[in-house]
Amino acid sequence: MSQKTRETAILVSLLLITAGLIGAGFWWASGWSGLENVSDLFVGSQVGSGEKLQEAQGKAKTFAEVPNVPSGLFNYGGSTTWAPIRKIVDPIIPTTWSQFQLRYTNPASDKPGSGTGIKMLLEDQLAFSQSSRPIEDEEYQKARQRGFTLKEIPVAIDGIAIAVHPSVKIPGLTVAQIKGIYTGKINNWKQVGGPDLPVTPYSRSREAGGTVEFFIENVLEGGKLGSNVKIVSDTTSGLRKVASDSGGIYYASSTQVVPQCNVKPLPIGYQPDQLVPPYQEPFVELSQCPNRRNLLNRAAIQSGEYPITRRLFVIIKQNGQEDEQAGRAYAALLLSAQGQELIKNAGFISLR
Repeated sequence: MSQKTRETAILVSLLLITAGLIGAGFWWASGWSGLENVSDLFVGSQVGSGEKLQEAQGKAKTFAEVPNVPSGLFNYGGSTTWAPIRKIVDPIIPTTWSQFQLRYTNPASDKPGSGTGIKMLLEDQLAFSQSSRPIEDEEYQKARQRGFTLKEIPVAIDGIAIAVHPSVKIPGLTVAQIKGIYTGKINNWKQVGGPDLPVTPYSRSREAGGTVEFFIENVLEGGKLGSNVKIVSDTTSGLRKVASDSGGIYYASSTQVVPQCNVKPLPIGYQPDQLVPPYQEPFVELSQCPNRRNLLNRAAIQSGEYPITRRLFVIIKQNGQEDEQAGRAYAALLLSAQGQELIKNAGFISLR
């Protein structure tokens, strides 16, 4: 081989090696080594314009600045905890995006809730759903069997508050004591420093919604509700039961419990000397309600100092279809500065 031929071969080899290194670097920097994550980077592969989801959710100040909001009528459903957000946010969206029409859809036979909303989403009855708990492994598996994946987008923070009858005079409860009450190990208020009075714990059924599922998994650590627990149909019923039962106790979203006039929210903590109230101190006595109501302890819930907190999610189908675009757009609207302010007005904690 002549000297010139050898030099040419070496030059070609160097060019090929350089191109390979550049390509590998681009592959690594782009995070495309896992193709299942590509959809996380964009508003929609087929239905979007290539805008990054982070830009849509993190930089938009108003609803008008959110890109790729689709036209059409979209069914959605799910968590009952979301009701205050739906009441405040959803009527405002059409004032900016009149073509983006939303219709909350109840299940035909089951009770509405996070689990039934995700079930309806899997069965193509909804474009997206609202949940007060994360997606479960079984739900991820069912989605894969149907040819798409599910994604949860957090949009707000909520606290779980413990409500008792106003006559129960205790400084608060630890998380372990709450677990003891709802598993049947604690059955008298005197066991936690209260009066000699039987405890009557109330709860919705596990099938009812995400709040109960979250409570069982995170407070009861996966244990079952005790046989002493009385099942109620919804939170309104649960709070009414506690208001009329001197030994009653119930748990629900802090947004639903803290402003109440007939039940008392309790401080809770991991240790008896570290109790944190779900309300702003000083406590407003219930005798002053409704002229004055207790307000949410936003700082403690947002920081995690308050021990029982969770995130609220928009659940979307990642299938490259218009339903995915609708779910991503709805989440982006809620994560805009305007959306986060409306979430605060609905009584929840904003992420930003």
